[in-house]
Amino acid sequence: VQLQASGGGLVQAGGSLRLSCAASGSFFGVNRMGWYRQSPGKQRELVARIVRGSTNYADSVKGRFTISRDKVENTVYLQMHSLKPEDTARYYCNADVMATPWAENEYWGQGTQVTVSS
Repeated sequence: VQLQASGGGLVQAGGSLRLSCAASGSFFGVNRMGWYRQSPGKQRELVARIVRGSTNYADSVKGRFTISRDKVENTVYLQMHSLKPEDTARYYCNADVMATPWAENEYWGQGTQVTVSS
C-alpha cells in the first residue's frame, strides 16, 4: 500500500492550495483518511481527518481548510484557503487501510511541502 501526496508548493499569504493523496496497492478498503503537518522543531499535528463522512479539524484551520474524499478513487483532498505563514509545514497524508475485512493498518505518505510567504 502506498499513499502518494501532491499539490504542495509556495504561495503568498492569503492564497490557496489544494493537496491530494491517493491510496494505491492491493487492499480491501480504506477507513479513516487525514492530513497531518510538521514544521521544523515541532511535533507532527493533526490538521484534518475524515471517517464515514464525518470530519474534524484542528482549531487553527477551522473555517479555512476543507477535507474531502473520493471513496471510489481512495483519494483524500485538503482544500486550503486564506493561508498564513504559520501554515508552513510538511503535510503528511495518513490512512487506515484494511488489508482484509479483519485487518487494518495505518499508513503514511511521504509528505508534501507547503510554504506560505508573508
